[in-house]
Amino acid sequence: MTPESIALNRFGLGVQPAEPLPLDARRWLLAQLDGYEPVPAPWKGLPRTPALASAWAAQQRAVRAAPEDQRSGIREAYLRSGRQAYQAAVGARAASALQSATPFVERLVHFWANHFAVSVDKLLVIGLAGAFELDAIRPHVLGRFEDLLLAAVRHPAMLLYLDQARSTGPNSPAGRRAAMRRDGQAGGGGLNENLAREILELHTLGVRSGYSQADVTELARALTGWTLPGDEPADATPATFRFVAGLHEPGGRTVLGRSYAPGGEEQARAVLRELAQAPATATHIATKLARHFVADDPPASLVRRLADSFARSGGDLPSLYRELVMAPEAWAPGPGKFKSPWEWTVSAMRALGRRELRPTQVANFLNQLGQPVWRPGSPAGWGDTASTWAAPDALLRRVELAQRLAAQSGAGVDARTLAPRILPGALGDRTRTALARAESPATALALLLASPEFLRR
Repeated sequence: MTPESIALNRFGLGVQPAEPLPLDARRWLLAQLDGYEPVPAPWKGLPRTPALASAWAAQQRAVRAAPEDQRSGIREAYLRSGRQAYQAAVGARAASALQSATPFVERLVHFWANHFAVSVDKLLVIGLAGAFELDAIRPHVLGRFEDLLLAAVRHPAMLLYLDQARSTGPNSPAGRRAAMRRDGQAGGGGLNENLAREILELHTLGVRSGYSQADVTELARALTGWTLPGDEPADATPATFRFVAGLHEPGGRTVLGRSYAPGGEEQARAVLRELAQAPATATHIATKLARHFVADDPPASLVRRLADSFARSGGDLPSLYRELVMAPEAWAPGPGKFKSPWEWTVSAMRALGRRELRPTQVANFLNQLGQPVWRPGSPAGWGDTASTWAAPDALLRRVELAQRLAAQSGAGVDARTLAPRILPGALGDRTRTALARAESPATALALLLASPEFLRR
């Protein structure tokens, strides 16, 4: 496998037949850090988070004001609008991946969107999932980890997905009122720990990194009051987040042995700042990044250097990416990474010269292959190892889709000519022989798209 093939496929999203091969693979990748457009053309014109959050708030007000028999209709109308926003965003995501002149950074967007995963399985999230990637991930992917973390956990999609929007401190004014309504006694309820747990376990420190259940509870208490806009008048300035002091658990907090003074919204922000700089966070992020780009079991030497870069730079993400690109381990020959269904679909469409797909077509492809867009089975996101995607039935579905795509292309694509363009220096003898002996252009193309070389990056 040549450096050009590694740059285009392992770091990028696959090869468009007409694009020139990079003369200097590392320089080509690093140049993309300066050429990235946070809001590429396919996303322009789509509703942004402030408008979507305003629509959510308006729906909440309308439901409260409506008679009981009209509330389900209001909710269903909101969900219909959400489904439309979701479909448009799915199309924009696919078109961005197919058209991108900075595919390395585009892959990083996908990586971070999966790291901070939300899922449209929770219907309230369906209209906000695309805006989460557009407004929380894309603007911060070349910034500081702390800023990316804050943007992700404060976004309405995350606040709704992990039930933070209604989390109430038991001893907050709202918590005391709720307890009095329930049983006439102070104390009790409403605290939700979902967001706090995932921040510690998935977003920052990682599992088995030394935090306790007490740390989860204390962070959850610090986060109380972090919620969505909801009660502002209709002509208020659009917002995506608000802090409600009446929901916030009073008092100081202790998280991971460090004390945090009472401070309203700032209390949780101070905890997040510390978590973003923690050594365990550096190791967790380094491991996930190396696993995504290099190997399911990444070299320990690479993980250490990435973690050191993260710590030295204070979580500066471009510094981390530069360290990755320059690492010799990232360019070592070997089987590479097994493509997820999303990666395989994007690389296949790029290989066929496609620049956009209908949103329903994207959804159908990814549903068939088992990776619906923005719909992982848990907050942990989609798996990033071959064991997740290389089961026999999953491979069969790819072969079936490869055959369908090849049949649609007809005789217009010569796989024998295409193969060395999209897999420079990576084509094995067995695949080359199979392409040469194929009984038709469509068969040859299907063989190429389902070949071991194309299934990996």
